Amino acid sequence: MDYGTKDYISGHWYSVPDLSLRDHRFSVPLDYSSLSDRIIVFAREVVSVGKEEKQLPYLLYLQGGPGFESPRPAEASGWMKRACEEYRVILLDQRGTGLSTPLTVSSLSQLGSATKLADYMKHFRADSIVNDAEFIRVRLVPDAEPWTILGQSYGGFCAVTYLSFAPKGLKSVLLTGGLPPIGNGCTADTVYKACFEQVLSQNEKYYKRFPQDIAVVCEVVNYLAKLEGGGALLPSGGILTPKGLQTLGLVALGSGGGFERLHFMFERVWDPILVPGAKKQISHYFLKAYESWIQFDTNPIYALLHEAIYCQGASSRWSAHKIRGEHEDIFDPIQAAKEARPVYFTGEMIFPWMFDEIHALRPFKETAHLLAEKQDWPPLYDVEVLNNNKVPVAAAVYYEDMYVNFNVAMETASQIAGIRLWVTNEFMHSGLRDGGPQVFDQLMGMLQGRKPWF
Repeated sequence: MDYGTKDYISGHWYSVPDLSLRDHRFSVPLDYSSLSDRIIVFAREVVSVGKEEKQLPYLLYLQGGPGFESPRPAEASGWMKRACEEYRVILLDQRGTGLSTPLTVSSLSQLGSATKLADYMKHFRADSIVNDAEFIRVRLVPDAEPWTILGQSYGGFCAVTYLSFAPKGLKSVLLTGGLPPIGNGCTADTVYKACFEQVLSQNEKYYKRFPQDIAVVCEVVNYLAKLEGGGALLPSGGILTPKGLQTLGLVALGSGGGFERLHFMFERVWDPILVPGAKKQISHYFLKAYESWIQFDTNPIYALLHEAIYCQGASSRWSAHKIRGEHEDIFDPIQAAKEARPVYFTGEMIFPWMFDEIHALRPFKETAHLLAEKQDWPPLYDVEVLNNNKVPVAAAVYYEDMYVNFNVAMETASQIAGIRLWVTNEFMHSGLRDGGPQVFDQLMGMLQGRKPWF
């Protein structure tokens, strides 16, 4: 694609039901401190049909992650339909995702050594994402006016980085399940200690809902533990071990409908016995479903940078693995299965053994260890700036959030001047997806004075 003398290209309008879309591609620096190598960052503009030329304020959506692309709208629905009533929505594929020079299992192999890859990956955190957003704003928004941003989960982390380092680019900020820990050093230990408590609670709720699954999961763990190599071969070439089975909690325990999906998945864990005397085995259906839930083959940034998003001038040193070790009496799946007690699933945590057991991650094992030991991560937040914040901010804080701990979120909120909070247990972390119009309306109402916030 020839950019000529411009550093961005805009496409023509096209449509899906009730929405008009336009694609924008920006040639941005890989490293904003050197401005040498460049990558492409993609953003999709979305408006209600008929409003293509209408003057509308801009709203930038920052997706959760890290390492996941923005939504692909197939029709006007959810929060996006509501937002398009009054905004021109910009869906940003954060660098390394979607159409933004995607970092995939195959493309990352071009970088060669683990050292080069680790050095490359340092440019894909919130600080660089915010620089990209500012690069786009001054080129896309008329007169480079400030815009509103909506940050979901990790997108909220990026929004707080934005508030710290580029607040002049912001008209207002909406956060949904996205208030990060902002302390110095690496806050991962604090996060995982707090999150393990909520993970325990979610496990207890799951087994209370589906008590029959206690025996089912124990049987699966016992089966896996007895297999040669300690697990079942996955369709991709990886291996499903008892520890790997526990990672289903990453999706199932913290999102709306997750309990039900997990239960129905275990309903089909075993192949039927078609021939008398045939050996019992885990079904291909279940193994394929497992890999579909754990999307490391398509979004490796999530695994490689998950703990690094908590680091400022300090290393994570496999924090989740360390904190889990402190709870091994509770989370040891083989021991739990032997004792016929509930096998607890884990939450949003990346462990070093994943780079052995998950086929797509095996090439990045050395890189993952280098990133876990890296200490010179640059700052992501400026507490003094946040203490003196002037940008209107409204945040949905989910009381039973398994991914962004309630107490950690409230501590951060206390450091952001003027923030308006909506604390609710009506939704889980996926509130923006599950009840988008209601969540969006609540936050906008708080900013506009239509909803009480205290």
